[in-house]
Amino acid sequence: MTISNTGTGDVDPAVRQELDRLRESIDNIDAAVVHMLAERFKCTQQVGRLKAVHQLPPADPAREARQIERLRSLAENAKLDPAFAEKFLNFIIAEVIRHHESIAEDAAGGQPASAG
Repeated sequence: MTISNTGTGDVDPAVRQELDRLRESIDNIDAAVVHMLAERFKCTQQVGRLKAVHQLPPADPAREARQIERLRSLAENAKLDPAFAEKFLNFIIAEVIRHHESIAEDAAGGQPASAG
């Protein structure tokens, strides 16, 4: 039984042990998420370089829409809020586009890439 809800009070050792176990799992998952995002961004950087070399636009709205729908479906199947999943993917997409724009600008010799 928890004696204090301040986070600093005495907690039943069994509760503390379970809390620590769950937090360790959360920490491991967070580490895996970071590593997965790093791998994802390595791939998207390659995509950005390929787009820059072939003068393709940094953004691909049709693909982005398909990816959002796909992720929403995956989220629903995983019992994760699809709106949260969409917000998360939109954040990642915005960062990827920013990277692609930077890569295209560098490839063009410092000139901003044309919208297209």
